[in-house]
Amino acid sequence: MIPFSVLDLSLITEGGSPATAFANSRDLIQHAEKLGFNRYWVAEHHAMPGIASAATSVLIGHLAGVTHTIRVGAGGIMLPNHAPLVIAEQFGTLEALYPGRIDLGLGRAPGSDPITARALRRRAESADQFPQDVLELMHYFEPPVPGQAVVATPGAGAEVPIWLLGSSLYSAHLAAQLGLPFAFASHFAPHQMEEAIALYRSQFRPSEHLAQPYVMLAANIIAADTPAQAQRLLTSLQMYFVALRRGRPRAFPAPVAPESLEWSPAESGILQSTLSCTFAGDVSAVGADIRSFLNRHQPDELLIAAPIFDHAARRHSLELAVKAREAL
Repeated sequence: MIPFSVLDLSLITEGGSPATAFANSRDLIQHAEKLGFNRYWVAEHHAMPGIASAATSVLIGHLAGVTHTIRVGAGGIMLPNHAPLVIAEQFGTLEALYPGRIDLGLGRAPGSDPITARALRRRAESADQFPQDVLELMHYFEPPVPGQAVVATPGAGAEVPIWLLGSSLYSAHLAAQLGLPFAFASHFAPHQMEEAIALYRSQFRPSEHLAQPYVMLAANIIAADTPAQAQRLLTSLQMYFVALRRGRPRAFPAPVAPESLEWSPAESGILQSTLSCTFAGDVSAVGADIRSFLNRHQPDELLIAAPIFDHAARRHSLELAVKAREAL
């Protein structure tokens, strides 16, 4: 049975706060662990009014501390925002605290707008250094050798699985060359998914980290007891994405009646293409969508985002996703 995992952005909802978002994430990971999900990832974003997971490693430490068996990690850390040594020490610390349960997914996007990227001290050429930064980070996790000038402490010798994340061909190629697992952000950028998967699998080089290609694909799953309920819950994600496209990011909005929303033709097209890997409906419809998606793309793991305003509905959506998985 293909593993299911969870991607959580620690959504700050309208009228909510980061504290509420973190409390919801704490409850959701405990729920996901009981439901048998494989891993639980949070992602680095900055200056986003609807996302609370900016201090990603700090949040990972908290979530790992309230669970027992589920893997916890970053999906991902935007490595060009950081010195590789800092990330090696942070995740070396997490691995020492929660051995065998920490994942490190790496991306090269800023996780923010250009002005915020500059505030992060990110240089314009940072993304171009991504392959070298990945190799440097991997080096810090290796056992130290006599005379080594810089040793990550903690971090040296830590067995932290590194994933490369992407929404284009770039990271697919790099993951294949380095023999690392690859996760594609199909939940919001599905356009090059098939090409990226094919490139990664065809160019994969076995390594000490991984003997054969391993692909994880992401999808938004908004499951409810009835199709009408699911379509109403979906409006929150639609409004959130349109606000981003308009350059006016916002807290995650409360759902509305679908018929009350009006989009321009361009916005309708953006939603249709951007959210093509979004499955909303009752358990039967979502199960059919998942089955079709898995049969077509043959991922090794499915990463589920549940962008839902109401926390109880978010919990229930994960329960229904498990039911859909059991019916596969």
